[in-house]
Amino acid sequence: MRIGVECYAGYRGEEEPRVFTLGEQRVEIAEIVDRWITPEHRYFKVKARDGRVLVLRQDTASGEWELAALVGKERPSAGARTLH
Repeated sequence: MRIGVECYAGYRGEEEPRVFTLGEQRVEIAEIVDRWITPEHRYFKVKARDGRVLVLRQDTASGEWELAALVGKERPSAGARTLH
């Protein structure tokens, strides 16, 4: 699924995703959990501010981004309290 991505270029000049849009929904990225590269794509496993964990993929030739996977939702750690 194609997505729009806003990136930030750090001190090394490598762009990292910060926000992406999925349809009309704007999703802020809280953390980049992992990243890897293949000859055709760059992958970012990210945790969204709402707790979802997703994999974003960028085509290195075209620069286009896709939502490659929805991994799940982070679970509260043991002993954490949930506010209702």
